[in-house]
Amino acid sequence: MTALLVRGGKPLTGRIEPSANKNAVLPVLCATLLTDAPITLRNVPEITDVSRIVEFFGTLGSKVNWDKAVKILEIDHSTVAKGTDARLPQAMRASIMMIPGLIVRLGEARLEHEVKGCTLGAREIDPHVAVFRAFGAEVSQSGHDIVFRASGKGQAARMWLEYASVTTTENFILSALTVQGTSQIVNAACEPHVQEMCTFLELLGAKIIGKGTSMVSVEGGTKLGGADYTFIDDFHEIATFLALAAVTGGDIQVRNNHPEHFDLIDRTFGKFGAEVKHEGGWSRLAAPKRLVVEENFTSHLITKVEAAPWPYIPADLLPIFIALGVKAQGSVMFWNKVYEGGLTWHTELSLFGAHTLLCDPHRLITFGGDELAPATVTSPYIIRVAIALLMVASSIKGESTILDADPIRRAHPGFIDNFVSLGADVQWVQNA
Repeated sequence: MTALLVRGGKPLTGRIEPSANKNAVLPVLCATLLTDAPITLRNVPEITDVSRIVEFFGTLGSKVNWDKAVKILEIDHSTVAKGTDARLPQAMRASIMMIPGLIVRLGEARLEHEVKGCTLGAREIDPHVAVFRAFGAEVSQSGHDIVFRASGKGQAARMWLEYASVTTTENFILSALTVQGTSQIVNAACEPHVQEMCTFLELLGAKIIGKGTSMVSVEGGTKLGGADYTFIDDFHEIATFLALAAVTGGDIQVRNNHPEHFDLIDRTFGKFGAEVKHEGGWSRLAAPKRLVVEENFTSHLITKVEAAPWPYIPADLLPIFIALGVKAQGSVMFWNKVYEGGLTWHTELSLFGAHTLLCDPHRLITFGGDELAPATVTSPYIIRVAIALLMVASSIKGESTILDADPIRRAHPGFIDNFVSLGADVQWVQNA
C-alpha cells in the first residue's frame, strides 16, 4: 500500500474536468456481454476495476482495444467461444453483474463465495441469487465457488426488493433482457449511474420503461446491437472537488453538464454555510470566510445529514461532508442508513484533534470548529474516506500523512494530479 504526504493549509483554486463515474462504467462494461455487436465506449477512466474487467474479457477471447490516452475502449464479444471457462475476478463486487451475460453466452459462470469491495460492512449476495433464480437460473455451491447455470427455463419475472440496492437493480434489468416477456422491478434503485446503464442499454435497442423511478419495466428477448457511448461526468467527483474548495477556503469550478442531480447536494453544502452555483456547464464553490453550521428553525434539534439510497444524499458522499463537519463551527449529526461499517473511521479524525462522537454504527456527531493539527492517519479500504482524510489534511497548515490511501485510485484516475493543479502540495510515497 502507498501513502499520501500532504502539506496543507493552502486555499485550492482552479478548474477541473472530472472523470466518469466508476459505478456507471463497471455495469456498462458488464452489460456489453449481452451483445455480439461492436461497442465503443468513450471517457473511460483508467482505474483498477476497469483494468480487471478488460483483462477478464481478454481471457474470454473477446477483442478489446483500449486507448488509454484518449479514454476510448472498443469491445467485441463475438469471438467468445462456447465452453469458455468463466471464473469471475473476485477482487471487486462488480463481478457479479457479469453473471447475466455469461449465463446467456456460456451457460455457466463461477464466482468466489466472498465477493470483495470497499470495507463498508456486510454486503450480502442473497438478493442477487434471488434475482437469478427468478429468471430461471440454477444457483449452487461447489467448494469455495458459487455456480450459476442456465436451466433452459428462463422466464419473465416481477420482484419487489426489500431494499433499493443498486447492483441488485442492475442485475435484474440485465437478467430481464435475456428472457422473453415483460419483467418488472418494484423499489428499484434510481441513482444517476443506474439511469446511465439504462441509457446505454437503450442505445443497444433495449426497451426500458421507468428509469430513474422506483418501478422499472423491461421488455426482454430483443436482440441487442452495438453502440458508441460517452460516459457522463461523475457527480461524486464533482461534489468532492467542490467540497475541497469549501474545506480549504478556496474557489473551484468543476465541469458539470447534469446540475439536475445536485439540488439536494447543493442544499447539504448550504448546511455548512457554503453555496454552489451552476452556470454554463460548470459548478462553482467559492468558500466563505468561515464554515458555520446552519441552525435549524426547530432550535432544540441538531442539524442532520442523512445518507440513504437516491434521491437521498448518497452514502458515498457522506465522508466528504463529515470532513466539512469537523471544520465548520457547530455540531452536525451524520446518519448513514446504508452501511453499518461506514463510520468507524471517525477515530482517525481525532488524530487531527477533531471532536466526534459515534452514537451507534450508523450515526456520528461532529463538534466542529476546533483548531486542528497535522497528523499521520490510516485510511480504511473505502474510497471516499481516503479522500475525506485527504481533505482534512489539506485544510491544516503543516505536514500530514494518509497511510493506505490506495483506494483513491480505484475510482478517480488522475485525482492527485488534479489536486496538485489546484495548488495542493501532495505526493504519493510508500507506507512507512
